[in-house]
Amino acid sequence: MLSLQLSQTASRAAMRCLPGDGQKRRQCAILLATVAIVTTLVASTPARAADPAAGKALSESCTGCHGGDGISETPKTPSLAGQPDEFTQWQLIYFRSGARKDQAMQPIAESLEANDIRNLGAYFASLPPPAAPSAQDPRVDAGAKLAAEHRCPFCHGEHYEGNKAVARLAGQREDYLYKALSDFKSGARVGSGVASMADVVYSLQDDDLKLLAHYMAIQP
Repeated sequence: MLSLQLSQTASRAAMRCLPGDGQKRRQCAILLATVAIVTTLVASTPARAADPAAGKALSESCTGCHGGDGISETPKTPSLAGQPDEFTQWQLIYFRSGARKDQAMQPIAESLEANDIRNLGAYFASLPPPAAPSAQDPRVDAGAKLAAEHRCPFCHGEHYEGNKAVARLAGQREDYLYKALSDFKSGARVGSGVASMADVVYSLQDDDLKLLAHYMAIQP
């Protein structure tokens, strides 16, 4: 199944790799190289059904940053509880291949086998997502308007619950969401849709990113 998804992602990436600015071409090149490497690895690895219990055992090394039961209390560090299975798998694959950079995550991901990644994805997906903060302020309406204008629900779901390889945003740490949006805008991070997130945030100012982060973080 993941091999098919990787092939589909490669096809979508190829369609987007048309003449454009240098940043988009670099993003395409990075993702296509990653997909090529990972497809080879997956094709050579017998697939097994995911084991959430094994994922829970592996996750003990994650709690220092991502929190017990996948609920982060660390600044700029995401909660993993309730994230879609495929999304978590993809991020670990990106870290392992070097397509996504993080000094803490890369050595951890490099130590994981394919079945470890499947098990971790299944475990975190099985956990209840974090509860959204109850406090709201006038920024909510502005954030909702931006999200609608830029079609955020189209990929992330009507309630920002995420789906398959697309992240859950509802209830995520606000500081982390702002960091993620900023990284997509700067080109420091490339998503599985290659240029999709870069396209979304390209025209947004820093204050807009903060509004979106706040709005997503308080969604239940």
